[in-house]
Amino acid sequence: NLLLTLRAAADELSASPVGDAGQALRAMARGAVLGARGNSGVIVSQFLRGLAAELDGSSGFGGRAVAAALGQGEALARAAVRDPVEGTALSVIRAATTAARVRLEEARPGLVREPDELAEVACAAAGAAVDALRRTPEQLDALARAGVVDAAGWGVVLLLGALTEVVTGETAPGRSTGAVPLSAPPSGPAVPADPTELAGLVGGPDHREYGYEVQYLLDATGDQAGALRDRLGRLGDCVAVVAAGDSTWNVHVHVDDVGAAIEAGIDAGRPSRITVEPVDGPSGRAAPAGPPPGAGVAVLAVAPGEGVADLFGAEGVVVVGTGPARIPTVDEVVSAIVGAGAASVIVLPDHGAATAVADRAARATRVRGLRVAVVPTRSPVQGLAAVAVHDQARRFDDDVIAMAEAAAATRWAEVAVAEREALTMAGRCVAGDLLGLAEGDVVLIGRSVRDAAVELADRLLLAGGELVTVITGADAGTGLGRHLERHVTSRYPGVEVRVYHGGQPHHPVILGVE
Repeated sequence: NLLLTLRAAADELSASPVGDAGQALRAMARGAVLGARGNSGVIVSQFLRGLAAELDGSSGFGGRAVAAALGQGEALARAAVRDPVEGTALSVIRAATTAARVRLEEARPGLVREPDELAEVACAAAGAAVDALRRTPEQLDALARAGVVDAAGWGVVLLLGALTEVVTGETAPGRSTGAVPLSAPPSGPAVPADPTELAGLVGGPDHREYGYEVQYLLDATGDQAGALRDRLGRLGDCVAVVAAGDSTWNVHVHVDDVGAAIEAGIDAGRPSRITVEPVDGPSGRAAPAGPPPGAGVAVLAVAPGEGVADLFGAEGVVVVGTGPARIPTVDEVVSAIVGAGAASVIVLPDHGAATAVADRAARATRVRGLRVAVVPTRSPVQGLAAVAVHDQARRFDDDVIAMAEAAAATRWAEVAVAEREALTMAGRCVAGDLLGLAEGDVVLIGRSVRDAAVELADRLLLAGGELVTVITGADAGTGLGRHLERHVTSRYPGVEVRVYHGGQPHHPVILGVE
């Protein structure tokens, strides 16, 4: 979770023009908040947000400014968690903040002294963070039992260590695992905690295990976000509702009732980028009972709309996840795998976000003796290409390879509607703009669905192709499929075009080229 959060911060920094350290921090904070995953990601994103808020536009980047920024970062990080718990990144951040303030007071006994203040404050904060990280197993029994330190706290140590190394030119404390031993080390070195081992530790002393981690972005007012925080607190724990922009909030909660958590977001505003993960890992729950494994191979596909589901169903494929949310839960995929009644199952996620869900479901069902393989399809058109070469008579492994090769040979693109203002590879977009995505990357911002679809088709066919698949969505408009077919056949003689109405939400058209 922390890795994904900081990767989002780094990506935003790389894509943003920055002129000074304050602007760089602002870009990092924006990326981290929008991409925050899990409790650790939310806490660290708010820590970065506090640093940015204090330092962006600051006239100086000295020790006094950094100490104040650490204080602001701590305040926002603690405010992000409904029930703060010690022994987490919050303890590490507090220790660093306190040490920075103490060092600043020691460095200026009644007089203003600037030389080396930044280095002194940074080193004091980094050193205190390492000491606090060592103590996290003393504060949380689960850490002590696992023989690990808090993973998010380790991330804070590395962030402060990076600052120290830049300022001093020397290696910071805590850079290697051997530099952060436990107070009473178990056999083996201390390592950051695995999120599946320690899920939910920020839930408070009365925390109980909930089944799922639900996270999404929400467009809403401050009052609506506050009401949502209270409502989620009654549904589960590990609740965080933090600002990600003027009217955008990052929402995180652990619950048993996934639907209720999402419905609460719908009632409060407009949720987007919904993710659902099992709290206890892929095999923490037993697979539901189902028919005993039979013979043969079943193919399971995620379908974003009823029309796409019909296309797969006509080929004998088991379909899951046809609702508006598009991404099924792990339990839904597990149930579908078990319910297929076959000894071997091939899963086609057909969406990047569903791949992790499919992988977890596959691991959870293999313990039942089923043979399950996941072909990493990222679009329904790749899934259809894979199904076209599926052959029950082939050896299972050979069939999986053939389907994977067919999917990989299918270039894909889609038109989507922007949900908020953002900086993309094609420039800045605002809510309501039409985005043209090729292989998941935004390559154009279009004026109309028809123009964007035509340009995407031309881009895909630059490298050649024999078959173009067009799947029109619920908001495609009349005649879009026919218009694309005429365009392709007139401009690219010999290329076959197949048009289907998929009825999928959010994407007016999906294109594939084989």
